Amino acid sequence: MNIKGKLIYEGKAKKIFAHEDLDKVIIEFKDDATAFNAAKKAKFEGKGILNCSISTSIFKYLIENKIPTHFLERIDEKSIIAQKIEIIPIEVVLRNTAYGSICKQTTFLPGTVLKDPLIDFYLKNDSLNDPLLTRDRISLMGILKFEELKYLEDLTFLINKLLKEYFLNLKLDLIDFKLEFGWNKNKEIVLADEFSPDNCRLWDMKAKNVKMKSLDKDRFRNDLGGLINAYSEINKRINHFNSST
Repeated sequence: MNIKGKLIYEGKAKKIFAHEDLDKVIIEFKDDATAFNAAKKAKFEGKGILNCSISTSIFKYLIENKIPTHFLERIDEKSIIAQKIEIIPIEVVLRNTAYGSICKQTTFLPGTVLKDPLIDFYLKNDSLNDPLLTRDRISLMGILKFEELKYLEDLTFLINKLLKEYFLNLKLDLIDFKLEFGWNKNKEIVLADEFSPDNCRLWDMKAKNVKMKSLDKDRFRNDLGGLINAYSEINKRINHFNSST
């Protein structure tokens, strides 16, 4: 039986608790939703359970495909056990289709399929509003060495390839996603945090109208409604696909 120890950290969407094994932590998914650097907040009953379920399935799929992650096991509806890691203070965003902030910063129109997947780096710092980083700035700040950054890029491109194929089987289009990485006790870089509709955009390829296309946190950001229904639909398709393979 895994009993949660003291609360180590509470973020916008998750709580991290101590584990009896000092090299592990227990991560509990919350029902809270935030947007625009937490300027907009709400609570949705059942969201934590759905994100835990979706993240568990995605992490297991990535591990099966040799992607190193912090995930170890799911222990209850809302919680997983993960390796205790030191988070790298960079958010890695991969875009397959232009949407959101990139359309405000460039001449790309929303919905433009990019010729090649694009990776952007952002400093993980709420007080600075997570600014866009260049590779030179990452090097000057001493966050990562060149070869470590290259490894993150290559790993992100591989994750994108795997997940685009995976979601295609679910009739979902992976528009973009945000990843976080960290160093484990062996100083290995592993995928961390979560993979859920909170940190990616998934568009329903079966949707009959534009308003129903988004099955991710944009339903909350853009006041579209139906966030729990959207997350439930993704979880249902994942479970159906997993049971049929």
